[in-house]
Order: sequence, then C-alpha cells, then structure tokens
Amino acid sequence: MMQILLPIHILGGTIALLSAIMAILSEKGKKIHVLSGRTFFWSMLTIFLTAIPMSIITSNIFLFLIAFFSFYFAFAGIRFARNRKGIATTSDWIAVGLMILSGVGMWTLAAVLFMNNNSMYIPLLVFGFGAIVLGYGDFKSHKNKTAIGKERIVRHLVSMIAGTIAVITAVLVVNVKIEPVWIWWVLPTVLIFPVIIWWRIKVMK
Repeated sequence: MMQILLPIHILGGTIALLSAIMAILSEKGKKIHVLSGRTFFWSMLTIFLTAIPMSIITSNIFLFLIAFFSFYFAFAGIRFARNRKGIATTSDWIAVGLMILSGVGMWTLAAVLFMNNNSMYIPLLVFGFGAIVLGYGDFKSHKNKTAIGKERIVRHLVSMIAGTIAVITAVLVVNVKIEPVWIWWVLPTVLIFPVIIWWRIKVMK
C-alpha cells in the first residue's frame, strides 16, 4: 500500500508547489491565476488523501495532524475565493473545527515529545499556535459573516500562502538532511510569514 500511496503523494506535492508558484506570480483574477489555484487545491487534496492512510499505516500521529493542518489552508483558500457572500456552509464549519482540533492535538503531542527530550516539539508548538490562531480567526469570520470585500481577499491570500508554506516545508524536510531537523520545519514559516503580514496590510489599504 505504501508503494502505491507514496509516489502519488510525491506527485501531488510537486504539482502543488509548481501551481502555487504559478498562482503567486500570475495576475490575480485572471484565468491562469484561477486555474493555478484550482490545481493547487486538487493537488493538496491528493496529498491529504494519501497522507492520512500513510500516517495510519505507519502509526505516525505527527503526519496525521500535519495532513489536516496543511489541507485546511487549501480548502479555506478556495472557499474564500468562491464565497463572496461570507455565509459559511456546513463544510466550512466542519473544516475550521478540525483545524482548531488539529492545533490542540499538536500542542498535546508537543508536550509528550518535550517530556521525551524530542526537539520536534518545537515545530508542533509553532504549527499548533498557527492552527488555533488562524482557525479561530476564520471561525469568527464565519460567525460574524465578515469575509466579504477586502476581508475576503485577505483571508483567501493568507490561506493560500500558508498552504504554500506547508508545501515548501515538506520539500525541505524531505530533501535537506542537516541537523537539527526541527529548523527546516519552521524556517519557511519564519521567512514567509512576514510576507503574509505585509500582503494583508497592502490589500486592506
């Protein structure tokens, strides 16, 4: 089963990275941007649907939580792109609930790893914080129906760039074998997150 799932997982990751770059570089609203965004979503879905069974087969709780965390960004990104009225559907509520739960799960696992002197608790703390903060932000947006106009565009951009960070992170940790490993898990977030903040400020202005 792993021999079947892993190549599909890698292919999905490759396409996701290329389509993310294409979407970022293309003019917003144009056909190439929309097509790239859709390709990114379906690639992230492929990654998610292969990561879940692989995590179960290998009893890898870390991968299981990261799979939900990473896919949520692509899901939320495309939902904010399409939902111009800001009215959340059942799938939106379920998704944001799972996102927040994944953050709590990451913090719980981080505590276990910390007590076992495993430095991988560091990225789990970072990602757990991101899952809870961004998830709660989307929850409030759904509740108050504020994801319209510029706010909708901002949430779309934040989600899609966060999803891109997840893909870049995966590429790094698989291909770079330099200790300590936890640095490569958090480096893309540290470097790119300021871009998200800058982009949010620019769009809101």
